[in-house]
Amino acid sequence: MRTEFRHTLLRRLRGQIVGWSIGLVLYSLMLVAIFPTVSQMEDLERFLAAYPEEMLGFFEMLTEIHTPVGYLDTYFFNYMPLIIGIFVVGIGTKLLVADEERGVLDLILAHPVSRTGLYLGRVLAFIAAIGVILMVCWLSWTVPARQAGMDLSWLAFLRPFIPLFVLLLCFGALGLVLSLVLPAARLASMVTGALLVANYLLRGLANLDDRLATMIQYTPMHYYQGATAVDGLNWGWLAALGLVTTVLIVAGWVLFQRREIRVGGEHSWSLTDVFRLLRRS
Repeated sequence: MRTEFRHTLLRRLRGQIVGWSIGLVLYSLMLVAIFPTVSQMEDLERFLAAYPEEMLGFFEMLTEIHTPVGYLDTYFFNYMPLIIGIFVVGIGTKLLVADEERGVLDLILAHPVSRTGLYLGRVLAFIAAIGVILMVCWLSWTVPARQAGMDLSWLAFLRPFIPLFVLLLCFGALGLVLSLVLPAARLASMVTGALLVANYLLRGLANLDDRLATMIQYTPMHYYQGATAVDGLNWGWLAALGLVTTVLIVAGWVLFQRREIRVGGEHSWSLTDVFRLLRRS
């Protein structure tokens, strides 16, 4: 398992980690540099009055952009589930099935490595990759923050990254499970990405339509605090999201244990596959 962990983290995901970290650091540093201008903006009320009421409702903290928390939420943590979610969904859906579609997974399993060791090694490397990227982002905010007038402690900056980490891991685990259920990794990536975007839009629209408030309670992003976690974590929400993520990871392990490894190539839906899934359910 340790060998697979090191290989996945340092060889397979190294380029993505470096690339995404550089891009997000540049984005974060740009936002930090702009904050003094936004915080000292005159006639803020007139500026906000130019926005439609629907936009002010969709982005809850937009009216507080002159404060560190409102600025962080509006320009960073509001978008990170989608931006980093692209990386997470893409890697999660290809974590195991991509090798199967290339026809090498059966060769890997021919070596003295158990399916559990392979699964845990890659999943833990995936978790570590997300953690490294978010840690780099946290440092890119924390280090220059005081010079930009953002009077928040390093712990206050760290808190919002915790629910973001768990949320991203949740969608990554969902993509992993779907990749083991659907015929192809790219189909699983498309479905998971669509669910991520739909959940993001539904979360914002629920602020505008009370009829959506009940529906949003059954989605992962309902339990995402964003930058409001600066003032304290909602441990109940974090535990609920963590529980769902753990269930998905365990479900992926069970599916991988029972999986009949293909020699190579993608599959498409067939009546045989449908009947087989119905019998299993």
